[in-house]
Amino acid sequence: MNIDYIQNKINNHREKLLEHKLYSKIQAIEDLRVFTENHIYAVWDFMSLLKALQMQLTCTKIPWVPNSNSQTAYLINEIVLAEETDVNQAGQRKSHYELYLDAMKDIGAEIEGPTKIINEIAKSDNIFNCIDSLNIHPNIKEFLNFTFSVIDEGKPHKIAAIFTFGRENLIPNMFNEILREFEKNITNVDISKLIYYFERHIELDEDEHGPMALEMVSHLAHNNSKKWDEIEKISIEALEKRILLWDAIDDQIKNKSWSEQRDSNNETYSLQYNT
Repeated sequence: MNIDYIQNKINNHREKLLEHKLYSKIQAIEDLRVFTENHIYAVWDFMSLLKALQMQLTCTKIPWVPNSNSQTAYLINEIVLAEETDVNQAGQRKSHYELYLDAMKDIGAEIEGPTKIINEIAKSDNIFNCIDSLNIHPNIKEFLNFTFSVIDEGKPHKIAAIFTFGRENLIPNMFNEILREFEKNITNVDISKLIYYFERHIELDEDEHGPMALEMVSHLAHNNSKKWDEIEKISIEALEKRILLWDAIDDQIKNKSWSEQRDSNNETYSLQYNT
């Protein structure tokens, strides 16, 4: 087994995701706000996958000792550098999560609710209990629980698999689909910060991070057929969870399960999931 084999096995799920009906549903700025207010959870939990890999594949302990594979350590540290300390349009250093929050503010999306929820999860003694107690769409709970369950299991090749095939290697094509709809349908509002976020991800993941991630998976699985089997299964599951996330956002746009609450400047919107 190898990378080509995995890509062939997951292709049907990948195509289903790239052809998801959600992309064409983002017709107005209100739809875009709903999209970002839900997608932010995937932007955030991505960093936990990345940091889990850094903890597993590089030395983050004191006293420091050399890593057994410097090439893999280099790959993951390069990705961390860009994801955690990239630059915004003004040249200021920010994480991609912070870039996304700035873009959400710029389009009038509600960030207080999602950031409060994310902070609650981060501070919780039991991430899974905390996620289950949240008033968010069940599919988003399932998406988050999946991410943290794989991290909790602690197998580097499985974490690397969902990081690669569920995120980095997928993002250029997926984000291109999203951008195409944004730029076609939303022309009366400045969404330049959001476009910058997506274009930056496409650029990095297509040219650098995607190939690096594939190399990392190959190294971690090597000639171990059991690991390749696990990579195949967990990668398909990661794509299924992403499809569920897209289904959740599509559901909320379709059913208008968001409520507009304008402040004195008529610019504050809050998302409430209707159970």
